[in-house]
Amino acid sequence: MTTLYDHIQMLCAELTSFHLSRRERRQIERELKEALARRDAEPPPDGGFFLVSPTVLSDRTGAA
Repeated sequence: MTTLYDHIQMLCAELTSFHLSRRERRQIERELKEALARRDAEPPPDGGFFLVSPTVLSDRTGAA
């Protein structure tokens, strides 16, 4: 079973592909946005911190 963190990492990796149609890219970006919202709604595991900041990902995806 993949964790939410793993799912976010996989979506980020998929966005680096040059062989995505616009439709596929929009779908992945939508899934990533939803996963980030779920992650932000949950407290960090073990009182720690998240390894990927929302700012870095928004810069990567072009989302605000």
